[in-house]
Amino acid sequence: MTAKNDGTGGMEAATNRGRWAFAALLGGNIVLSVGALLVRLADTGPVASGFWRMAIALPFLALLAWRETGGRMPPRAAVGIAMAAGIFFALDLAAWHLGILRTKVANATLFGNCASLLLVMWGIFLARTLPRGWQAFAVLLAFAGSALLMGQSYELAPAYLAGDLLSLLAGVFYTFYVILMQRVRGELAAWTTLGLASAATLPILLGSALALGETVVPQNWTPLIVLALSSQVVGQGLLIWALPRFSPLVIGLTLLVQPAIAALAGWLMFGERLTAIDVIGGLMVGAALVLIRLPNRRAAPI
Repeated sequence: MTAKNDGTGGMEAATNRGRWAFAALLGGNIVLSVGALLVRLADTGPVASGFWRMAIALPFLALLAWRETGGRMPPRAAVGIAMAAGIFFALDLAAWHLGILRTKVANATLFGNCASLLLVMWGIFLARTLPRGWQAFAVLLAFAGSALLMGQSYELAPAYLAGDLLSLLAGVFYTFYVILMQRVRGELAAWTTLGLASAATLPILLGSALALGETVVPQNWTPLIVLALSSQVVGQGLLIWALPRFSPLVIGLTLLVQPAIAALAGWLMFGERLTAIDVIGGLMVGAALVLIRLPNRRAAPI
């Protein structure tokens, strides 16, 4: 006898795919959060380290993209969108790396993560409605937790103005990058999208590093190789794969994982003290990420 298909198997499969996608979204942000530590260890200039992150990762991305497409050329319009996203990503990396050197790390983290707020606002604009229920509470909880995490060490001072503005600009560029990548992922597979965007960053990053007079060729390749494989191949790979499965609101909130992980990494690697407020802030961000996955409860019809 042939068993009937009541649809529950399909629902379970979809649920499992959603869980894996959310795990990939979180995992990508966790890996990306330690990239700044590797930039510090690199013996090149800050923008040059961004160039090598892309240049070293590109052969791996190209191979994965070729296997993904079977060597077929993607649609020209989609290629244009992916490369436009890459231009925004190059500008993001250049501004962010320069900003870190001109302001406190807490300031750079705070302003650089403005992308999370902008993506939440973009998600509200697309939905044409404000978040409700668990989603509304998750948004408030996430941003309150981030404020606790970064509020103690943030310092507004004229000496940090240039770095603060560069970090804020980086967050804006990253917002456009995510929006464009999410759009083009409806037409291109993950590795193809990431490979095209990464290729578009190279001339901008290399030209900027040379124009700034940075040291481009490193003496120690290890931090740059680890940066390329971790941040660009693994971190961005997981993020870009998960993008089309979530709304901009959810993607924006998961970006807040990065300051929480950065604070933990600072404690483990550099002995930076974590206060009770830091721990509470991190727990609030974690709780928000759990809540954002809960369905909104709607009133049953009378």
